Amino acid sequence: MHYGPLLSFLAVDLLLVCVPGADWAYAIGAGLRNRSVAVAVGGLVAGYALHTALAVAGLAVLVAGSPRLLTALTVAGAGYLVWLGWGVLRSPAAPGAAEEGLGATGPRVFLRGAAISGLNPKGLLLYLSVLPQFLVTRDAPVPVPVQTAVLGLLHMACCAAVYLTVGTLARALLRARPSTARAVTRTSGAAMLGIGAFLLVERLATL
Repeated sequence: MHYGPLLSFLAVDLLLVCVPGADWAYAIGAGLRNRSVAVAVGGLVAGYALHTALAVAGLAVLVAGSPRLLTALTVAGAGYLVWLGWGVLRSPAAPGAAEEGLGATGPRVFLRGAAISGLNPKGLLLYLSVLPQFLVTRDAPVPVPVQTAVLGLLHMACCAAVYLTVGTLARALLRARPSTARAVTRTSGAAMLGIGAFLLVERLATL
């Protein structure tokens, strides 16, 4: 696989990943609460690993081509974002504040991250609309599934680097500013809720 398409994809992908969204909100929330940022980001990356596996297997095209399945995926992901966002708005945490119940356990944090990115149909469509533009022709020495896997791994690496930075900086810069931290947490929750509501309205409007 040529380096040109790889570098071009890396540049475009970094720009997309650096646009704040639900993933940013979750990474920031993990940084401001008594959670492991690495575990939270690991969950987000695991969700994109699922998208990569679907793309490599060719299943992503089938999902996108099935209106009912895509609608179900959108509604599930949007509903989960709304639920998480509402929970954050109800109980914004200061830096280092522990959460009650099972919400702060490592597996739960990981699974929440995986659900946020894995159920996000926008992530799936990224693999369908952006990634194919950087694939070499089918006559290339490297098969298309391998090329897809390489680009998917690059996307996962970009996500890991950016989200780890975001979560770590949120914790370091806001540790001594509880009121600002709560405001940022509320903003993150509002972002999750808003994105989820937008996806619900957008999908229901097409029915």
